[in-house]
Amino acid sequence: AALCLPVPDSVPLAEAAALPEALFTVWANVFESGGLRTGETLLILEESPDAPAAIGPYSQAIRVGDTLWMSGQTPLDPKSMQIVEGGIEAQARRVFDNMRAVLAAAGGSLDDIVKRPILLADLGDFAKVNEIMAANFRQPFPARSTYQVAALPRGARIEVEAVAALKSA
Repeated sequence: AALCLPVPDSVPLAEAAALPEALFTVWANVFESGGLRTGETLLILEESPDAPAAIGPYSQAIRVGDTLWMSGQTPLDPKSMQIVEGGIEAQARRVFDNMRAVLAAAGGSLDDIVKRPILLADLGDFAKVNEIMAANFRQPFPARSTYQVAALPRGARIEVEAVAALKSA
């Protein structure tokens, strides 16, 4: 399920203030960045039950036109909300399962991803993550960047965000 917000020429301050805080924040950020034009639709996805609920003040994904901006997915099990056990292989598989669920809620699939930044707690896991990605993605592979970071939420070893080009709604 999703909430569609048509973009007016302007949002009267009284109306904007009446929006739930999360929606007002999204609107404000998108308008400030110039990311929407009058008449375009902002689609905020509700959380997929097959992916972990957000653990902070963010959405799993936001669709603007045919572009889906997915928040970073970590290896949280959506039912227990705990990091999966089994090392980087199990964590990477869970991340891609979570991404698949969010994309499905938006009417897409992993094949729609065009950019896929990856955050790793240890670049030593790079080769193993590549193997798992090769099993989940097909050519043409999405553009990507990979970074080693000092730490990830809840001690995760991997987090992946994505930008997807979806079919017209």
